[in-house]
Amino acid sequence: MSEQKSEIAYQNKDITSKVFAEKFVGKSFNVYGFHLPKVKRVLPTNLPTIQADELRLDNLFLLEDGSLALIDYESAYKEENKVKYLNYIARIVSQYYSVYKEKLKLKLLIIYTADVKKDQTKDFWNLDSVTLTLQQAFLSALDSESIKENLTRKIKNGKSLSEEEMMQFIILPLTYQGEEKKNKAIKELFQLSKSIEEEAVQLFLLSGILVFTDKVIDEKTAKRIKEWISMTKVARLFEEEKQEALKNALQAKDRNTVEKLLKIGTDIKNIMYVTGLSEEEIKKIEKNLLVTKE
Repeated sequence: MSEQKSEIAYQNKDITSKVFAEKFVGKSFNVYGFHLPKVKRVLPTNLPTIQADELRLDNLFLLEDGSLALIDYESAYKEENKVKYLNYIARIVSQYYSVYKEKLKLKLLIIYTADVKKDQTKDFWNLDSVTLTLQQAFLSALDSESIKENLTRKIKNGKSLSEEEMMQFIILPLTYQGEEKKNKAIKELFQLSKSIEEEAVQLFLLSGILVFTDKVIDEKTAKRIKEWISMTKVARLFEEEKQEALKNALQAKDRNTVEKLLKIGTDIKNIMYVTGLSEEEIKKIEKNLLVTKE
């Protein structure tokens, strides 16, 4: 991960962790294929040590049965990542042993984006004295387009999303291969979320996307989503009205430009080049202009 992406990831979690933590309680991981107790609390992901460094996890949860669940997201399989997981486990045990003692239970869940297939991975590492066992999930197994169509239909029709559908919304970008497709999906879901009237649900979904996709989300999109989350409902409505007014103003300007060019006999292809409008849009303006003249 690049240094720039790391900074984005840390900022996302710092800014959205409160919203995300409050709304994630009671959710399950069934959508991943992990049949575990529901989340009781979202735990801090930065694990300071006596040393100068600080280890930051992807996500750490306290489950309803009292066990801990560490979730790490990977877009590539590397054997050496198992060393990282062992470090995670050691730090978590060090951090929470005084609370749980011998009752401490920790599940290590690795979720692979659509870039990784099951036959490319190995879910254990036997070191004789220690055996590292992973629970793995592969988002390549999910039907991205069917999920997107269902979410879009329900949201556009004003219907509430189920718990599982909310989890699908959050992880949907990771079901696509490559950063470009993932970021395209993030942008589409951001726009789609604006149609959700229930503010609490909208904020949970957006904060979840920021937290879950922090390794791939581009800086510009992350900034826009964070700004949207930070705005009050009134401020967001005002922002939407402002954007709509700007859009209308630009459309009016395009109309005036097209009308002037048509009046002096400019070829439609040249008008398309100058304005960026389609031939159909220009012909519609031309038709309205002729009607006005009559």
